[in-house]
Amino acid sequence: MASERPPEEPRGARSVAAAHVHGRPGYPRECVDWVVPGHGKTVLEIGAGIGKLTEQLVAAGHAVHAVDRDASMLEVLRTRLPSVPVTEGTVEELELRHRSVDAVVCSTAFTSFDLDCTLPVIAKALKTGGHLSVVWHERDTRIPWVRRLGAFLEGPVGARDNEPRTTTITERLLHSPLFSFVEEQTYTIWQDIDRETVSDLVLSRSWVAALSPEARARAVEEVQAFYADYGRGMDGMQLPYRVHAVRTQVVHQPGLFDDGTDALRITSGAGPVASVAGVAVTAAATDAQADAREGDAQGEAQGEAKEAPPKFRFDADLFTSDGTDTDMLLIDFT
Repeated sequence: MASERPPEEPRGARSVAAAHVHGRPGYPRECVDWVVPGHGKTVLEIGAGIGKLTEQLVAAGHAVHAVDRDASMLEVLRTRLPSVPVTEGTVEELELRHRSVDAVVCSTAFTSFDLDCTLPVIAKALKTGGHLSVVWHERDTRIPWVRRLGAFLEGPVGARDNEPRTTTITERLLHSPLFSFVEEQTYTIWQDIDRETVSDLVLSRSWVAALSPEARARAVEEVQAFYADYGRGMDGMQLPYRVHAVRTQVVHQPGLFDDGTDALRITSGAGPVASVAGVAVTAAATDAQADAREGDAQGEAQGEAKEAPPKFRFDADLFTSDGTDTDMLLIDFT
């Protein structure tokens, strides 16, 4: 039976996913502990790939749910980490309970998200004081041979594998009203490369998957030739990386979301939560609006009993500051 998809597409995707096992570096334990502070946290990892970071988060004692829209990547993740629950798709497609996870973690895939849509979903899913953390690798291009290798591995300008930049990620988070100040940390790690695994450096690049089999073979030959020039024979070579991590806490504020989910109904004799233009408002404001409309309503509904205005309260725990939110005033006396 003929496949419904072009034969090269799944083969290319599977080869990229398999090559990630040896073609992409891992994460130092101290970085993982900083990205998700504390112990036994509930973590949602989006853009999990084959589970390089997932593996470290599980080893640190966290309960992780991995999400990725690439079925081939998740196939490898399931094989490597069969006990980890996974979901194929995007975070926007998930039916997440509000304030249900302690931390949301993402790696390089963060730069491919539509953050105007993704950040509100993340903010709603995080518990009060919960963290959003983004972590990614950057080759240490201060070393000449690493610069030469990196120029080849990143592919054409604008390709997905062009590395993210710290300023880009940090600025997007700083400009979001959903999160507080952004913390940054940088770590160093070395990836061991030998004659067998050097090919995976190039095969793990998504732009390579779009090439013809002949072009992929030529790309492998080029990186193998590079290794022959700069490698150290049977001892292999170590590719240096700086591992960048940023972390920020969610800021839950009254009226921040326009669907009424950031307010709780007072159930004693009250109807649905009141809203103005889809945004929940305080009971006092609702009473004032009701009084203002009362005169007009009397002319149209003589003799009819007017229904008491609905009331609601904000979730006190949701909006209690822990000293890290934007209600902190910082004064520099220098």
